[in-house]
Amino acid sequence: MELNNKIWNDRYLTNDTGWDIGHISNPLKEYFNHLENKELKILIPGCGNCYEAEYLVSQGFTNVHLIDWAREALDNFQNRNPEFPSSNLICSDFFEHSNNYDLIIEQTFFCAINPNLRASYVVKMKELLGGSGKLIGLLFNHKLYSNRPPYGGSKREYLEFFTKHFKNVSIEKAYNSIEARKGRELFILISNLNK
Repeated sequence: MELNNKIWNDRYLTNDTGWDIGHISNPLKEYFNHLENKELKILIPGCGNCYEAEYLVSQGFTNVHLIDWAREALDNFQNRNPEFPSSNLICSDFFEHSNNYDLIIEQTFFCAINPNLRASYVVKMKELLGGSGKLIGLLFNHKLYSNRPPYGGSKREYLEFFTKHFKNVSIEKAYNSIEARKGRELFILISNLNK
């Protein structure tokens, strides 16, 4: 399946968004609840309808950035959150984005890109996080599809990608997934920090 911005826009226009659970996932919500610095510069790539950003903003986080190449997804978010700064809504290809972030949130973006791009994804994350940022989120620990998104994978495979570029890689079974994803999600916390 060739993926481009028209295909993704069409999926939002026709509500072909089976990955969208309609709210923030439990593991991410719990992680966010423990963050104290509300000024962290945060990026959510392949953000989709982005309930994660909605939650972060409701909790007082002031520096949240969203990137997706589906304009429709960004418009959906903006319509629900008219006060969110439009300058922080980036309609672009993640792999062409440049900036530096303290925290990047992974939520169904990794499984949406072609597996051939996974090594490039890790390199790009390292670039965007600089030396002290963290990548956190969820990855599917399940085969899923091989010819179209969502593409699955395994903990072993993910460790091979991330340990090539990051010092600290924690990938553990998510204990508080929603019922439909129980036992099939891994929570990741990846950085170059010593703690």
